[in-house]
Amino acid sequence: MSLARLAALLADPTRAAFCTALLDGRAWTAGELARHAGVAPSTASEHLSRLIGGGLLAEERQGRHRYVRLAGPEVATLIEDLSSFTPPAGTPGGAPGGPPSAGSPAPRSLRESTRQSAEARARTCYDHLAGRLGVTVGDAVLARGLVSEEDGPTLTALGRAWLTDLGAELPPRAGRAGARPVVRTCLDWTERRNHLGGAFGALLCRTALERSWVERIGSGRALRVTPDGERALRELLGVEPLPA
Repeated sequence: MSLARLAALLADPTRAAFCTALLDGRAWTAGELARHAGVAPSTASEHLSRLIGGGLLAEERQGRHRYVRLAGPEVATLIEDLSSFTPPAGTPGGAPGGPPSAGSPAPRSLRESTRQSAEARARTCYDHLAGRLGVTVGDAVLARGLVSEEDGPTLTALGRAWLTDLGAELPPRAGRAGARPVVRTCLDWTERRNHLGGAFGALLCRTALERSWVERIGSGRALRVTPDGERALRELLGVEPLPA
């Protein structure tokens, strides 16, 4: 696909809203996405067909239900990276008013403001941790020598031993040619600093969810660190509770 065609796919506000919603890493129905974007089901179906045809979304069918998800982590990286170029709300070219966070419009209601604040604090970026939580965990991993940035982000021997002690295992093909990198950095659009992606970042996020160190807030991307999570982060990485 040419750059112009790709840009045209994401230039529409409805299609952009669909892709942003799907950054939670889960599959959504066409109806759910239509309600999220505030469009008619027929309109949503047309937009989804274009995104699927362009390779940005993948479709799954179960009986009468049609589910869509981002086509893969590389698409999630693209959407998140593009979001980082969105002017912050309240700046020239951005939405007037609202909190100074990039990648999202100024809130139109208290509920919207609460959601944006929660996502800025802790959220998923496809399948890894983002927001202040993701950046803080990334800083701690680097400070403890689990990941090195000397030759690009690399999981160190200490980091692999740490995963073994944690009882967490990377996918066998991680880091091989044609497979997902073990570690990559991802620019966080609210913090404007890097958090950790790649197979290692995804493993940390999955472990945190499976062990109830974090839990989802409602049906969106926002996460809440549980008391067990605060204890685990402090003991494993020296991370103290996040500031509000």
